[in-house]
Amino acid sequence: MPLPAISINKQKSLLLARSLSEEEEMEGLIKGLIDVALGGHHDDREREEESGPPQSRVEQQSRSTWAEVVTAHQGNDDDDDRDRTNRSNQNKSYRKAAPVLHEGYAEEANQNRWNRKEDRQENNDMWETVEGKPPRRSHKVLKDQWHGYKQHPSEQEYSDDVEIGGSLEPSEEELSDLSQACNKLWELDLNRLVPGKDYQIDCGEGKKVYQKEDMAEGSLFYWLSEGIFRRPTFSRFCSLLDNYNPNSGYKEEVTSEERQEQAAFIEEISRTAPIKYLHKYLSSKGIVSESYQDFKKIMTGLWFDLYGRGGTSGSSSAFEHVFVGEIKQRGEREVCGFHNWLQFYLEEAKGNVDYQGYIFPRRRGQTPDSETQLLTVQFEWNGVLKSVSSILVGVSPEFEIALYTLCFYMGGEDNYVQLGPYSINIKCYHFQNKIGSVFPIAE
Repeated sequence: MPLPAISINKQKSLLLARSLSEEEEMEGLIKGLIDVALGGHHDDREREEESGPPQSRVEQQSRSTWAEVVTAHQGNDDDDDRDRTNRSNQNKSYRKAAPVLHEGYAEEANQNRWNRKEDRQENNDMWETVEGKPPRRSHKVLKDQWHGYKQHPSEQEYSDDVEIGGSLEPSEEELSDLSQACNKLWELDLNRLVPGKDYQIDCGEGKKVYQKEDMAEGSLFYWLSEGIFRRPTFSRFCSLLDNYNPNSGYKEEVTSEERQEQAAFIEEISRTAPIKYLHKYLSSKGIVSESYQDFKKIMTGLWFDLYGRGGTSGSSSAFEHVFVGEIKQRGEREVCGFHNWLQFYLEEAKGNVDYQGYIFPRRRGQTPDSETQLLTVQFEWNGVLKSVSSILVGVSPEFEIALYTLCFYMGGEDNYVQLGPYSINIKCYHFQNKIGSVFPIAE
């Protein structure tokens, strides 16, 4: 009868296992004998282990990373890059949770769109950081007034024009020396924040550009005064940051409301001292018209008009590249641009930016500290590395716009200037008649 034969095989298997002291090779043989005796099918179990439980597969699909959502329309071209990024992240000593995405984001990804403001306003508390660098302090950004920035500029409430008298007129020395003109802008930046009073940073430890280990135990920003986002130019600037898809080569869709925001931002900063000085400087050189209204139109076009980058027309702008940042998709993925401290603060607060330490300065004795307002840093943005990026910390949006515009029109690719205590090279790349990229480099 078959049954006794099965019982005998089992007994032989057990005796054989005991006699060989449970050696690994024999354990496998015993399991095989038992499988045969019981009529099991090892291949079926392998298929079950490979496929996994149905629920686990659904959970894996629901944990869409930021990169997977924004590239959903591109097929599988970037799968290898994402795999490399994921393997790299798994080798770290900490883990960060991907953003928990609202259904609205997934729907927009299917429609080749990204991060429309209506969705972001409805999902302020969707971000979670797990086993990573905990925020030093709860970050809350006041956005109540941002929706109003979409209205027509004639319906906006703007700040009063700044009045500083003759100090806004460029001197002969400043007109003949770009460095002196840039330093004048530094002096006119009345909205520049004060370290220790308006914010506090922790630079962590330093590293070389080629070093990849994380040298920062915590986030860069320890705290930032909530009142900063009540300042008109700061809040209008921040309202523009989520108007863009950071995917390089992705054709941007600019809505009429976003154009209103752009015009309102230019109008707001045009009431400040740095922009007024910039106009007087450029008009005296014959670069722009003496008409302030014409000048504002030029500024809007210079910073917000779209041009091609990454092989796609209408995929980038000076504002997006310099201040928001873009992620290069061809070849090895990397972060391009992203030179603004407010964008860094907001993305770090959401858990999208992982600060990994500062880059050692070229000159000895200039190690950055909590008072430093020019930093060269390394970080990851949504898991993609930015190996080196220089950022002016605490400066106002109007100052950066004025500084970079002045260097674009009056300087070359390298512009060695003095900004208060900092000797800086403002690197400026032209893209036809537009700003391709512009950023500071510590000398």
